[in-house]
Amino acid sequence: MTTTLADIVAEGERLLDLADEADLPLRLLGGVAVRLRAPDIPPALDRDYKDLDFAVHKKGAGALDDLLRSAGYEPHVTFNAMNARERALYLDASNGRQVDVFIHSFRMCHEIPLGDRLKIEPRTVPLAELLLTKLQIIELNEKDVRDTVLLLAGHDIGEQDGDAVNGARIAELCGDDWGLWRTITGNLEDCRTRVDAYDVDAETRERVVRRVGRLLERIEAEPKSRGWRRRAKVGERKRWYDLPEEVDG
Repeated sequence: MTTTLADIVAEGERLLDLADEADLPLRLLGGVAVRLRAPDIPPALDRDYKDLDFAVHKKGAGALDDLLRSAGYEPHVTFNAMNARERALYLDASNGRQVDVFIHSFRMCHEIPLGDRLKIEPRTVPLAELLLTKLQIIELNEKDVRDTVLLLAGHDIGEQDGDAVNGARIAELCGDDWGLWRTITGNLEDCRTRVDAYDVDAETRERVVRRVGRLLERIEAEPKSRGWRRRAKVGERKRWYDLPEEVDG
């Protein structure tokens, strides 16, 4: 069995390289993915990373299981048996961390579809989805705010994928799902007010605030679906998010 690397970023890249060799479309998400996409990391926005998160298409889940086992990981047998269609966990006992695999979509407090978008970028999920997976949590924690600020400090809001956050994609998903819209817009507002907590220069701070505002404007300008409008009438009287169970390795 192969020995895993202690450096979590290097380990994430090692697994991506193994997947490339196997012609398996595997993409990083989570904090390590944000780090890989950050052109420059101010010290105030740097942080440690606990686990690795990946996305894979449904057809690649079996091949990924074989790859992770051969790469030094043990499957979380009970969890994987119960969640085989949408998620899997693998444990790295030597480094005390885990690999969390999302199959076809990212489902936590909200569902973010990924399957048809996995081949857009070579190493991570697209920036739009990367940002959405950070902002979809109902109780936004400090590390997710930090990652959001870092992501928006380095990437503008645009209408296409690539080096910009695809605002059109985010607006489309939010325009079809009132619950997702409610969480994403609320968390963007929260991030905008919390930028001042980080010791970054005024130019970076203003850039992040400006880009948050631009994304909020793009989301609001998007036509809303009939289902969105129906759900909006109910509003917060009914819970609009899921509460995912935390899993310990």
